[in-house]
Amino acid sequence: MNEWWRVARSPGVVWRALRVAMVVGSVLVLINHGDHLLTGHLAPNDLYKILLTYCVPYCVSTYSATSALMARR
Repeated sequence: MNEWWRVARSPGVVWRALRVAMVVGSVLVLINHGDHLLTGHLAPNDLYKILLTYCVPYCVSTYSATSALMARR
């Protein structure tokens, strides 16, 4: 398990996951909160939801990349 966390925190995995999270997260934010963003009616709990929207693709990308790298070894 320690090896898995070491690979998950490696710069290549982190940067790739950040790029995926920015692209996929932005698309999901527009889909889910675009109307609130356009009208400027964001509630405080919407900000938490938006942050979580970026966390999900980051976690999925990190898990996928780390699992693939670990399977190669």
